[in-house]
Amino acid sequence: MRAVVVREFGGPEVMELVEVPLPQPGRGQVRVRVAAAAVNPVDVVTRSGLLAGAGLMAPRAVTGLGWDVAGTVDAVGPGVTELAPGQRVVGLRDRLDTDLGTYAEHVVLDAGTLAPAPAGAGFAQAATLPLNGLTADQALDRLGLPAGSTVLVTGAAGAVGGFVVELAALRGLRVVALAGPDDEQLVRGLGAQWFVPRTAPDLAAAVRESVPGGVDGAVDAALLGIRALGAVRGRGAFVAVAAGSAPPALRGIRVTNVWITADGPALTRLSALAADGRLTLRVAGTLPLERAADAHRRQEAGGLRGRLVLTP
Repeated sequence: MRAVVVREFGGPEVMELVEVPLPQPGRGQVRVRVAAAAVNPVDVVTRSGLLAGAGLMAPRAVTGLGWDVAGTVDAVGPGVTELAPGQRVVGLRDRLDTDLGTYAEHVVLDAGTLAPAPAGAGFAQAATLPLNGLTADQALDRLGLPAGSTVLVTGAAGAVGGFVVELAALRGLRVVALAGPDDEQLVRGLGAQWFVPRTAPDLAAAVRESVPGGVDGAVDAALLGIRALGAVRGRGAFVAVAAGSAPPALRGIRVTNVWITADGPALTRLSALAADGRLTLRVAGTLPLERAADAHRRQEAGGLRGRLVLTP
């Protein structure tokens, strides 16, 4: 089968489309025939070597790319009873230390990382859910705010931020959305109560005009760090969604990172919300697997609304 791998770190040109043996599922595992694999920022920093440089990846001769997958169960290993060939599923590969990722024609994952694909959604749409949806859900879990609390979401029009806005609103949180000046209608449609343009010269002051005293918490999907921390009240909560982007815990604010964990039951819940139209699946475009390098170039250029998706 075909798969995209890297043997050395660098720009998009280091990505190779190679022929590899068809992987076989072991005990408790499932093989998925990949119909769609979303392209995420973590794929770019993996390929570039930034994660290895930060000590988050051990040295490897070959590194697979891709975390998100939507497709059809192709084979199951011993001990798997909850899934069967032919089922439409979504899943998440949350390990970096593997030779193959989801940029491939098939991928083997633990059964517990998979969930039914959202009913009524195409595979490309479904592939945008696992990593970004689970990141948003787990970030809000770490925030730990009760219903009625106020939360700032930076990067609210982005793939992760959009899910944070929707899930926060579903949890009864009141959202201040920070996004581009042209994104106000979008983020309000996702459930934001207040809007602050990211061009505001003083982010903290702009947020505090809407929420005097500061918000109870923030999910920093735009990696603004200390700029966003100033909008949070003393002894509030702050969640950074990327390694190295967490600011110091000033004014007694509880600062944490969200480290994504594959979670089949949580993904099943998110898939049902997407099927009901309560989570918005956004595809920025689709490209064939052999154009993975072009997808990375577009990802690095920024400005996407939703995720690019590779289709083997």
